[in-house]
Amino acid sequence: MGGTAQSDGRRAASDYLRQLLLKPGAYRQAWERCVVRTRPGTINQLAVSDVLARHLSSLASRSARVLPHQLKDTVSRALSGRLLSRPALELFIAAFGFSADEADRLRKLWNGVGTIRVLSGSHAVPPQAEQTIQQALGPRRHQTLTMHDHVYVDGDGRIAKARTMQVIEASVADTDRIPYLYDTSALTVAAGEGCAGLSGELRQLGDDVFATEILLARPLGLGETTTVEYTTTFRYPGNLDDQHERQYRRGVLASLENFDLRIEFHPDRLPAGLWWATWDGVDGPTLTQEPVTLDSLHAAQRYLRSLQRTVVGFHWSW
Repeated sequence: MGGTAQSDGRRAASDYLRQLLLKPGAYRQAWERCVVRTRPGTINQLAVSDVLARHLSSLASRSARVLPHQLKDTVSRALSGRLLSRPALELFIAAFGFSADEADRLRKLWNGVGTIRVLSGSHAVPPQAEQTIQQALGPRRHQTLTMHDHVYVDGDGRIAKARTMQVIEASVADTDRIPYLYDTSALTVAAGEGCAGLSGELRQLGDDVFATEILLARPLGLGETTTVEYTTTFRYPGNLDDQHERQYRRGVLASLENFDLRIEFHPDRLPAGLWWATWDGVDGPTLTQEPVTLDSLHAAQRYLRSLQRTVVGFHWSW
């Protein structure tokens, strides 16, 4: 394996490790027990060191007890992506008790398996908008286990609709709704399977951020899962020179695992060029892009294992 691929793989494993430790649930609770006060979006490295040290001490004799400060540099290097060694990775897996699937994914990422993709950015929306969203919607009450977006572009070149299927898990008791965010107001939303409707009209939370809430068909208990499906119909004016009408993007404020995006074009209106891209937030420039070829059904698809604080999607030309 080349040095670049190996380095990229270990950084990807580090990104995924941080996501596992930050998402609501047992892993986060394990290190938060060692902290008096937590900061949103921040991992307390000494608390993580404490979890690792207690695990190592449980395997050793009393005279060989490991102290948290002895592991602080290891934790710092691992979580920053500077150096995540294989022994350190295995220590995290054992100490936090990651599931078999999560452990397998970490090892494959560390080994540089190219078919598993993790994307991590700095933000999906401007900091001011993110603060407004948090104030408007309150604390996060769920996590998304899988998300599928199927997008359709009509024969007139307009984005017609997107069908979204989401599997969610409640991170607090009595979760009865999930937020719905978009970077355009030119749409309508129709609730489907697992949904009871919408809480109200789209309201603007920032220059390019609009929100409402999707009501669940039934409240979920802590740890319960359900599938929700909804269809977004777009009402763009039809100016095909406008770049906003030639792209479909998914922004991730915190983290998202198992994201699948498929876009399908009408056979009478195929794009001259199509690219898979990442953006510097909803209002920022394109960061990376790669050309994409349509399949025999005039469609393209991308699957990502994990995303964090980033914006991804397709854009095209006519």
